[in-house]
Amino acid sequence: MPHGTAIADRALLIIMMMFFAVLALDIAVPATVLSLMALLRWVATVEFNFDHPGRRTA
Repeated sequence: MPHGTAIADRALLIIMMMFFAVLALDIAVPATVLSLMALLRWVATVEFNFDHPGRRTA
């Protein structure tokens, strides 16, 4: 089984590294955006209760 030259081996290694780096970004960026959207939706719907729980109002 013939092997490629050192330049071809390095080029293949760089191509594979770039592919898997982009694949990781392809997963991480949408996950970050969806998490931010969920957080903003939660902030918009949360009810803030500023009354102190131990005190009674008149």
